[in-house]
Parts: sequence; C-alpha cells; structure tokens
Amino acid sequence: MAKLEGLKPQNVFHFFEEISQIPRGTYHVDAISDYAAAFARERNLEYIQDAAKNVIIKKDATPGYENCEPVILQGHMDMVLAKEAGCDIDLLTDPLRLGVEGDYLYAQGTTLGGDDGIAVAYCLALLDAKDIPHPPLEVILTVNEEGGMDGARDIDLSCIRGKKMINIDSEEEGVFTVGCAGGGRVDVLFEAPYEKKKGNLLSVTITGLLGGHSGEEIHKARGNANCLMGRLLNRLLSEEVCLQEMEGGNADNAIPREATAVILVSPEKTDKVLDIIHKLESELQKELYVRDPDVEILVTQKLDQEAEVLSPEDTGKFARLILAFPNGVQTMSSDVEGLVQTSLNMGLVRTQDHVISLGFSVRSSVASEKEALIEKVRAVASLAGCESSLRGLYPGWEYRQESPLRDEMIRAYKKVYNKEPEVVVIHAGLECGLLMDKKPGLDAVSIGPNMKDIHTPNEKLSISSSERVWNYLLEVLKDMKH
Repeated sequence: MAKLEGLKPQNVFHFFEEISQIPRGTYHVDAISDYAAAFARERNLEYIQDAAKNVIIKKDATPGYENCEPVILQGHMDMVLAKEAGCDIDLLTDPLRLGVEGDYLYAQGTTLGGDDGIAVAYCLALLDAKDIPHPPLEVILTVNEEGGMDGARDIDLSCIRGKKMINIDSEEEGVFTVGCAGGGRVDVLFEAPYEKKKGNLLSVTITGLLGGHSGEEIHKARGNANCLMGRLLNRLLSEEVCLQEMEGGNADNAIPREATAVILVSPEKTDKVLDIIHKLESELQKELYVRDPDVEILVTQKLDQEAEVLSPEDTGKFARLILAFPNGVQTMSSDVEGLVQTSLNMGLVRTQDHVISLGFSVRSSVASEKEALIEKVRAVASLAGCESSLRGLYPGWEYRQESPLRDEMIRAYKKVYNKEPEVVVIHAGLECGLLMDKKPGLDAVSIGPNMKDIHTPNEKLSISSSERVWNYLLEVLKDMKH
C-alpha cells in the first residue's frame, strides 16, 4: 500500500489505492460492494446495499447548506479486466500493481480501472471529508456497468430525493457530456460436431493491435482481432484446416487487441498454411501501419498430434460467419458533425465445451437503427443455423434543451478555468439514460479527468487532471448554496 502516497488530492488517491487492492471485474463485484457498504457503516452514514450489489450512500449537508436540494453523485464500481500477454496477475483474485510515470497513473500489465475507479474515489473522499462545504449528498455506486449496465437497470431509486445528478464516468477534462447513444449486447452460439483427427496443431495469434473503447474509439477504425482472425481462417480453407478453438478479446465493449485460433493441419499442407499466414501478416502490416503499427501474427506448432476438432466444412462455416457479421461504424450522424450514430463491435469470442460464443456490443443514438442492427446480427446468425440472444439493452440519453445543472456547472467551470467547457453528445454509453428513466425529470451532466486507452492494459489516468477536476467538483458543490 501507499504506492500513491504524496499524490494530490491525497484522500482521493488514498481511496483509489484502497479499491485497487480489491478485484472488481464486471460480474465479480461482491467484494467492492461490501467494501463500500462497510465504508458507510464505519462513518455512520445512511446507506442501502441492494440484492444486485449496488450501493447508495447519503450524507447530510454541511452547515449553511441544510435547505439546499440534495445533489446526486454517480459512478460504477466495476472495471474491464484486460492484461498483456504473459502478465502473471490473476485479475479475479490479485490486486492491481499500481505505478506512476510522470503525470500518469497506470497498472503494471493490466487495465487500471480508472474507468470508473476515479468516480468511486471522488465519492468516498467527499463522504469521508469533514471540511468540504456541500449540499446533502446522495451517492449512487452501481455495478456491472461494463457488462450492459445491469446494476443501473436493477437499482431502485425511490429513496433518492435529488433532481440533479453529476455522473463521473467521462474521460476528458473540460468536456461536459449531456447525451449519449443507447445500446445492447448480442450473444451468438456456434455449435457443430467435433471429431478426432491427427496432424500438426498450430496456435495462431493475431496481436499487437491497439484496441480501445468500442464507443469512444470505434471511429478510429482500429483492427479488430476477432474479425481479422475470421479473415485468416477463411484464407486457410483451401488447405482443409480444422478449427479446435478460438479465443479473442476481453469484453464485448472493448475493441479486441488479440485473438488466438488453434487449428489442425495435415503435415503435407503445413508449409503452405504458414506461407498464407505470413502473407496475411504482411498485408495487415501495410493496411494498418498507421492505426495499428505493431500488428503481427505469431505461430507455435505441436507436431503429430491427435485432437478433437471441427471438420473442414464446419471450420469454413464458422470462418464465413465471422466475415459475414457487420463490424465497426455503420452510420454517422447527420445532425452532429463527426459523431458516430450507429456501430457495433465483435468484442468477444470464446470456446467452451465445443461451443464457440461470440459477443457483440451494439450502439446507436437512433433507437430504430439500434433495433435494425441488432436484427441484422441475429439474422446473419440465423442464416448460419446459430442461436442468438439479446441482453443488456439500455436507452440513449436524450439532450435536454433546458438544464439548470448544466448552466450551474458551466458557470462554475468558467470561474475555475476562465474559459467555456465543451458540451457534447457522445457515441459511448452512460448509465444516465437508464437512471433518468427511473427518475423522470432528473437533470444530469457527465464529467471526468483525462484518461487514455481505457479498457486496455495501456490505460492511464492523469494525476494533475484528477486534481483539477476534484477542485472543480468542490467549486460546483460550494456554489449550489446560491
């Protein structure tokens, strides 16, 4: 502990370090939820921990603010789990190994969880403080946001009195998010009989891609390792390869940086298969030299093996299925220049018990386009004889023409920064839409400090920006007295 001692704001980074010792991947949130509940109990704060493991904590106003309406602060406790190849950390059981490089905080070999650990740290520091003026606080800490916003979907907000909510789940200082796309997840199952065959087993890995957030960075057209692996498998069909398994990506809402397929090849065709792989590697390096300059394809061999594999025909069916799925940006907004309107991301491929599952994240700021794209993915799956299912649907967050909270926060921003903030609607998903559906009339703005490469092991959180946003947040709360 105390790796972050000396960083400012001291109490914020103290709590960030504490929660970084608690594994808190999406759908593995009991420990972090229990920590938040224990934090409230130890300070005699009113709290609710629901069956889904969401935690709501309330704190009375400081002197002079007793007659103010409560302000809601909101973030999520879970994080995307991703690590570099060869990293020995078990993200389900081990703490993060935090490090500091210049102005940036990072985790060695893994995601940092600044998304959305910094929100949790801000909230805990405010709840813990005795010398910060503020109205009544209602802190909403949700779970499983990264898996489809399940916590926000399940939470009961009947105990919430506030009408103004500051969501702290944005990654660019000075940018106020006031609207976002809706979305959902589609899962596809590919199942075909396996048979025992002999040959050379090749483990083929497409790696070195930058990846990124499938909402905020989908417009950068970075390589999707799962899609590229489908392209490679399709190239190899002429050599009658047989697929044993495929694994790719870390989360359906993260652009996959790496994918591995294990294939069985006859000895007489192995050299030709290797030639095809090396040729595609060269093609990808030329295609992606700006977007993904470090892309490469790695191959390891185990000669003369017997393995249970798909037939060449079913391997071809699977390869063509991946190629047939749409991926990436589908339409751009006609109203907001440069804004992605509709997209999807094939974020996950997993093999278990001879069943290959594919996970997609679909987003759109137009509800009918979101529904149409989901229908298209499920139609492609159906044509291939695959089952598909839908989960994690969440509504978009519609821009409000009149927003008293936005006006207050802009005034405070100009006071602190001596300039105007940028007010935007984004393609990424936030929980605000779901929470506003549960609390009609809720006014919301999303902010956050500078972060880079979230949802990847390259994730970094700016220390100086975290301090500036903290000081700005305190100014916003102080001004709510008027």
